[in-house]
Amino acid sequence: MNKQIERRRTFAIISHPDAGKTTLTEKFLLFGGQIQVAGAVKNNKIRKTATSDWMDIEKQRGISVSTSVMEFDYLPEGQSGEPYKVNILDTPGHQDFAEDTYRTLTAVDSAIIVVDSAKGVEAQTRKLMEVCRMRNTPVIIFINKMDREGRDPFDLLDELEQELNIRVRPLSWPIGQGMKFKGVYNIFEHNLNLFTPDKQRKTRKVEVDVQSSDLEQHVGEDFATRLREDLELVDGVYPEFNVEDYRKAEVAPVFFGSALNNFGVQELLDCFVQIAPDPQPTKAEERMVKPDEPKFTGFIFKITANIDPNHRSCIAFCKICSGKFLRNQPYYHVRLDKSLRFSSPTQFMAQRKSTVDEAWPGDIVGLPDNGIFKIGDTLTEGEKLHFRGLPSFSPELFKYIENDDPMKSKQFQKGIEQLMNEGVAQMFVNQFNNRRIIGTVGQLQFEVIQYRLEHEYNAKCRWEPVHLYKACWIESDDAEELENFKKRKYQYMAKDIENRDVFLADSSYVLGMAEEDFKHIKFHFTSEF
Repeated sequence: MNKQIERRRTFAIISHPDAGKTTLTEKFLLFGGQIQVAGAVKNNKIRKTATSDWMDIEKQRGISVSTSVMEFDYLPEGQSGEPYKVNILDTPGHQDFAEDTYRTLTAVDSAIIVVDSAKGVEAQTRKLMEVCRMRNTPVIIFINKMDREGRDPFDLLDELEQELNIRVRPLSWPIGQGMKFKGVYNIFEHNLNLFTPDKQRKTRKVEVDVQSSDLEQHVGEDFATRLREDLELVDGVYPEFNVEDYRKAEVAPVFFGSALNNFGVQELLDCFVQIAPDPQPTKAEERMVKPDEPKFTGFIFKITANIDPNHRSCIAFCKICSGKFLRNQPYYHVRLDKSLRFSSPTQFMAQRKSTVDEAWPGDIVGLPDNGIFKIGDTLTEGEKLHFRGLPSFSPELFKYIENDDPMKSKQFQKGIEQLMNEGVAQMFVNQFNNRRIIGTVGQLQFEVIQYRLEHEYNAKCRWEPVHLYKACWIESDDAEELENFKKRKYQYMAKDIENRDVFLADSSYVLGMAEEDFKHIKFHFTSEF
């Protein structure tokens, strides 16, 4: 069992939109032998889209809307033994889908942050790094698009340290950039990788002693002198790389390259599988769960409806925390207090899936879901455990949702229910007029809901404006005061899908007054309390 755990690497690729996350995921799959040709995201002539973007709306917009899960085996060149089992979660970068990304980060042991060499650290990158810091997740930074004109590498490293609040240590170093980009020197393995732009093939490596005159032959005199000076400076400024510091999330190793041209990606992957942590203990409310415990435990961190448009099926993604998962074994569903069997658990390569007979800690298994799962559910072999830390944030935008085709009310009902369980957005039912209100963190989610209702459930919806400022969950030990509050605010009271009380404040002033007038009521802005 320990052997199985040690070869697992489960990580998320995160970044600001357009830094090149999905392209990097593609190239990892190319090296893992899972795809033969990487689908250039923007190349419409051959109508190929990125492997990990499989929803229709993702192909049209050229962005990722939902986290996709992929796995492959990988063994670095020149190494012998069993290959590493790599589980990648490619997350949406667009801030309107940030919640999906935050939830994904609860299911991984490490993360790779992609930064655009011309733009540096962007707003979304900062937010994601905060989530990693909250959970002490180790990160590796990949500075992408070195084949375009960008900023000075030293300036970028300074900015990473200041903006992301973490010490960095370069493990590869660029030689020139943009039109003059020659390649990178791999500090981790002490060899030179020369750059030839090619989207399909891998790069060639040259063993070179930096101090010898061989270097000049490969990159020219000016670049050779500059590289030697840079490397001296790197060794002078940055402490020697220590794997333990990285695993404690105190230092972030940095790599340079170009994901689109397949450059610097293999160095990143080779180093990553060697230094990244294997599956780590998971905190439950009751205790710490260690991966090498004999009994199976796992939690649902994501639900996706309609992976296969021909079968209206939902898949719940379960992250295995400990023990061994077996097909057709009975497992205990803690919230429903009943035993379930799964006859066709699956593992994924984007939406290509295959049935699995067994899975180990760190793996992510897709379980068929006919409405029995909610995000955050726990499965065990009988123990009552609750894994926490899967947040839903208070939405910032609100609209009434109405059925636009009375003949299709069943489809409309089912569609909304499944999309809400998936965590695409949050739904509140107003207690005063029984109308449904959808709350989201970004405008784009309304478009996604409307598009998916129409194309996946054959139902039409229309949006109507509603003026609200914030939704907050309320609770109180003082039953009388709670009752009094609900009576006074009955026009603004709603229930969420868990049937909890939610107060819909229409302005910050009203919310402030409510907090002042009702001292014994707690107002929560995330659903975890």
